[in-house]
Amino acid sequence: MTPLRPDLAIIAANVAPGSSALDIGCGDGALMVALRDERQVDARGLELDAGDVSRAVTRGLSVVQGDADTDLASYPDDSFDYAILSQTLQTTRRPDQVMDHLLRIGRHAFVSFPNFAHWRVRLSLLWGGRMPVTSNLPMRWYDTPNIHHLTVDDFRAFVKERGIAVEQAWFLSGGSLTTAAAANFRADHAVFLLSR
Repeated sequence: MTPLRPDLAIIAANVAPGSSALDIGCGDGALMVALRDERQVDARGLELDAGDVSRAVTRGLSVVQGDADTDLASYPDDSFDYAILSQTLQTTRRPDQVMDHLLRIGRHAFVSFPNFAHWRVRLSLLWGGRMPVTSNLPMRWYDTPNIHHLTVDDFRAFVKERGIAVEQAWFLSGGSLTTAAAANFRADHAVFLLSR
């Protein structure tokens, strides 16, 4: 099995064995396979891209094609122990509404996202004056799925304003864990475990 992306590895290691999870924006189901095979999790998925849905189903996963912006409303409250949104929040039209559904559907929610305040992004804008293209943000401004450019501090303020509890948070720099100190500047990705 291919190694998981660092944010997905953190999520996989922290989902309780034997629980249930909905992976929203699950891609080809890499995280779901790890949850199923290593943690005995009843994992379900929702994915927009038809090709990824097909690849996930071929892996024996329960994945349906759907859009996080419109299809989460049909899931009942507390349907899953965990609702997972990995590197998808910044691609949604209404992240505030998606977050409301995420915390309604799951008793706990994992959210991971690229930090657009990372020092390399800042440096690229400062010296080059253009939207950065990096290994973590490999697409150009006009072909990226990212439509909401959030930072660690933006997300911290968002959850505080909404009374969302942060159970745990992990910050990644170059795929390795870094401290919470100056995470808005030092971390290129963030992972939050949340609850109401």
